[in-house]
Amino acid sequence: MTETEPPLPPPLARVRPDWVDNNGHMNMGFYLVVFDIATDQLWPRLGLGAPFRARNLGTFAAETWVSYVREVTEGMPLSCTNEVLAYDAKRLLAVHRMHHAEEGWLAAENEVLYLCVDLGIRRVTTWPDDVLARFAGLATGRPAKRLALGRRA
Repeated sequence: MTETEPPLPPPLARVRPDWVDNNGHMNMGFYLVVFDIATDQLWPRLGLGAPFRARNLGTFAAETWVSYVREVTEGMPLSCTNEVLAYDAKRLLAVHRMHHAEEGWLAAENEVLYLCVDLGIRRVTTWPDDVLARFAGLATGRPAKRLALGRRA
């Protein structure tokens, strides 16, 4: 981390013994578990999660990409930051960054393309206007490293 970056949020997880594989580091599947917890931290800022489900709407991950930057091992405290990169009428593109919660170094990044889903019919639908307004206030417009809102040519 640099001096210009904001401080990391408090740790959201510590690498558990059962998350460690036979190579002595966190198994790749558990990176997604931690990133899913980070998603749950982001949702309230966007009006998603429980209040969204109360409207019979939900978010489904359509695509995800993980970059494993540095090894994490048992007992390490992990913290995640979240960034909304872009959105359109039905999709949201975000990135989660996992850091060592005490030392600050980047362990992994996770780009995710989320869809707005009508839970009654299990089909993609448009985001409500109030949610789009929240997206507009938070989206940075920075390009993703791997994913995109639409198909790439």
